[in-house]
Amino acid sequence: MEKSATGSVSTGKDNANVKLSVWEKTAYSFTDMAGNLLYVTISSYILYFYTDVFGLTAAGAGLILLVARFFDAISAPVWGSIVDHTHTKWGQSRPYFLWLAIPFAVATFLAFTAPNLHGTAKLWYAGFTYILAAGVVYTGIQTPITAILPSLTTNGQERMNANSFRMVGGSLGSFITSTFALPLVAFMGKGDDKVGFMWTMFFFGVLAVILLFLAFKGMKERTIAVQKPIPFKDSLKATVGNHPWYILVVSFVIYWIAQSTRNGISVYYAKYNLGNEQLTSVFNGLQVLGIIATISIPFITKITNKTMTMIIGLAIGAFGQLMMGFVGNNFTLVIIAWIIGIMGASIAVAMPFGMLADTVDFGEWKTGIRAPGFLTAVGSAFCIQLGSGFGAFIPSKIMSAAGFVANKTQSAHTLSAIHFTFIYFPVIIYAIVALIMCLYFRYEKMEPQIKAELAARHAKEAND
Repeated sequence: MEKSATGSVSTGKDNANVKLSVWEKTAYSFTDMAGNLLYVTISSYILYFYTDVFGLTAAGAGLILLVARFFDAISAPVWGSIVDHTHTKWGQSRPYFLWLAIPFAVATFLAFTAPNLHGTAKLWYAGFTYILAAGVVYTGIQTPITAILPSLTTNGQERMNANSFRMVGGSLGSFITSTFALPLVAFMGKGDDKVGFMWTMFFFGVLAVILLFLAFKGMKERTIAVQKPIPFKDSLKATVGNHPWYILVVSFVIYWIAQSTRNGISVYYAKYNLGNEQLTSVFNGLQVLGIIATISIPFITKITNKTMTMIIGLAIGAFGQLMMGFVGNNFTLVIIAWIIGIMGASIAVAMPFGMLADTVDFGEWKTGIRAPGFLTAVGSAFCIQLGSGFGAFIPSKIMSAAGFVANKTQSAHTLSAIHFTFIYFPVIIYAIVALIMCLYFRYEKMEPQIKAELAARHAKEAND
């Protein structure tokens, strides 16, 4: 085992043909199941919790969500660099599932706790706990979830298979919180939503901790080149000329504006436009059907390619959204349209996570520096948080401008604004993302050449 010129250590083992066991891929799925169980609860219900339970104004809640994005801009690259510096007997990314499981659960619990505060103190408490849960600690969990994929195997198809397992786990986590969160709040609170949210988040937190512990135990990091700690400035160098990474980062940030809008506004649409907030559980509970689309991804990528698969997902998602806008109040047709939208969104949201592993390879090929932690932290956690933040802030500003007042009968103008934001705004976002992703085709064609040259480079380093 010899040190390479790039500061890495070659293991002498080519893991390009490593086939991951079903259990290991299942363990990988537990990471996103736990992450979504808590984070989707935040992205779906925190705005509603702030306005209708904690008593903040829509403008105040939107301000918190916007300010938090500046902290995300710092925490994502910092966490990425921390992961790149981590070297333990358990690996580089895997230890964080053990170390951050309990802090993640506790921080999310505090974010949905409504102490008896008033005025500025209430705003400061909400802001601090939101940044802690949805920013600092969640980034620490999300970063290794994506960063570990390039270390599990270099086999491209196995990466897509593992990523499909991960997205199925994420869909199940989303299904649990989307379907059962509000009913659990009503059941556990017995009319007191403050108490209901606290006990619901306690239950979800315990479940998330168990899942992350199982994920830690069930996975193994295998790397061809295990890097020594690299300075933060060298992590930045891995982005130089990494055009496919730029494309994914920009498109994923924009995509998550739509994803967060659909999740966050559904409760308002159900409560005020349809007259029954519990219908949110029906809308969001149907998200589990996205598993069907997620399972199909490896088959679609074999027929076409990864870039086209994502564009197909965006097109299907846009069709479903537009259909909802044309079917009126026909509940059956609305549900059918919503399911079509779910199928498309499930494909579109899954692809960048798997494709980021390829940009890690591109960065190493281009610069000689392999920085999976930094590249995937910015490419996943940062994108999700920034996009989700704007996906909550923009709707809050639209609703505020339209005269929204929590727990009151809304004007026709306000209801129209909610309808536009929930139905048509995501379609605009999907179209923009699809156009950006068209730039990725040329780089996907280069992947076989890049993998071959990296394999030759690693083999030479092993023999030196």
